[in-house]
Amino acid sequence: MSDEDDSEQNRSSGNWLRQIGMSLAGPPRDRDELVAVLTEAQENDLLDVDALWMMQGVLKVSELQVRDIMIPRSQMVVVESDDNAAEILPIAIESGHSRFPVIGESRDEVVGILLAKDMLQLAGSDEERAGFEIGQVLRPAVYVPESKRVNVLLKEFKASRNHMAVVVDEYGGVAGLVTIEDALEQIVGEIDDEYDQAEGAFILRQEKNRFQIRSLTPVDEFNKYFGSQFSDEDFDTIGGLVVHEFGHMPKRGETTVIDRFQFNVQRADSRRIHLFQMTVLPEAAE
Repeated sequence: MSDEDDSEQNRSSGNWLRQIGMSLAGPPRDRDELVAVLTEAQENDLLDVDALWMMQGVLKVSELQVRDIMIPRSQMVVVESDDNAAEILPIAIESGHSRFPVIGESRDEVVGILLAKDMLQLAGSDEERAGFEIGQVLRPAVYVPESKRVNVLLKEFKASRNHMAVVVDEYGGVAGLVTIEDALEQIVGEIDDEYDQAEGAFILRQEKNRFQIRSLTPVDEFNKYFGSQFSDEDFDTIGGLVVHEFGHMPKRGETTVIDRFQFNVQRADSRRIHLFQMTVLPEAAE
């Protein structure tokens, strides 16, 4: 018998023994055993790494609540109900978002949702811009409790064809907002939309002392922009520097301060951080 025949026989014997072992052990008894089975399948080349991550993400969403993935109230990009065209257009252009909560006197009063496509007339003549009224194009807002499970939220988004919901706390106040993209990213990882790809910038200024920072921003580029002196010998990117400061893989909403910069995690999954909101602290601004 040739060496090739011996190898094939050994593989067949190994598969046969593995099947006997699995039949004796029975099906996975809990989620940890199921993950272990999936991990073994990936190690045996029955699944690729991306498929394993997505399967683990599917299992994870049933454990997550909306509060775990929402955009906090303080970070919501909003439009005020009495804003005119000249005030709305810069917000839409700078943020690149497709939907905006419209608020009344405060962020606790969300009167509706404004879609970017409904603002196309703002790109027209001065007469069209002057005649623009938010009330005429406002869409009703959908509300969800912050305790809702993410897998249930996904089902509701699919059934209602909504892409955004306002998150409320137990007292009825606005806690933040959540989009279908936020939910799907828990399964497939970071989703870059057309705006993200077109923007391509590592650093995006939002307000005087507030910036949006991609985690892959090179440390030397960050230093040049802000005049900081972080070492790029230990970490190539700002994401690596910040994770080291946390001492663990942080979740969305966690905040840390390094030198004169406050980093708030805006987008992250179980593997890495994708986006920060960075604030230059007041004493540094002075």
